Amino acid sequence: MKKAIVDANVLLALVDKKDKWHPEAKILAETLKKRKWEVIYLDCVLNEVISVLAKRLEERKESQGLAYLLESLEKLVPKEKIEWLYPDVPDLYSDIVKLIKEKEGRLNFHDALIALFINEQGLKYVVSFDTDFDEVDWVIRIGHEGQIK
Repeated sequence: MKKAIVDANVLLALVDKKDKWHPEAKILAETLKKRKWEVIYLDCVLNEVISVLAKRLEERKESQGLAYLLESLEKLVPKEKIEWLYPDVPDLYSDIVKLIKEKEGRLNFHDALIALFINEQGLKYVVSFDTDFDEVDWVIRIGHEGQIK
């Protein structure tokens, strides 16, 4: 079974129907499920998704909808399905900063952490609309359904 990390922008688009990537994210999720890929959700990704959802709804003056979207997120990704990386950050911190420097800031902290996790776990794939992952030699980014085999 192939495995892939799901990035924040894809997860955000799945939960927020007003996100410009929502239709493509739905197709990606359905295709991964149909082709029996195992999807991996990381704590740093959930951190980013929740923070962006809260800010996005505040900016839209729709904060009352946050509880509903968070419930949708919890149904999509129950706590038991989350891979917890934050306890490993102290050990990975120097490598994270090094990778960010090597990529001249094109990777942010969480994306560098995700890339290092992929490498350390012998994985290859990240489902993301962010092209910054294309900078990392050992990561294969899946950005549309045609890339899912």
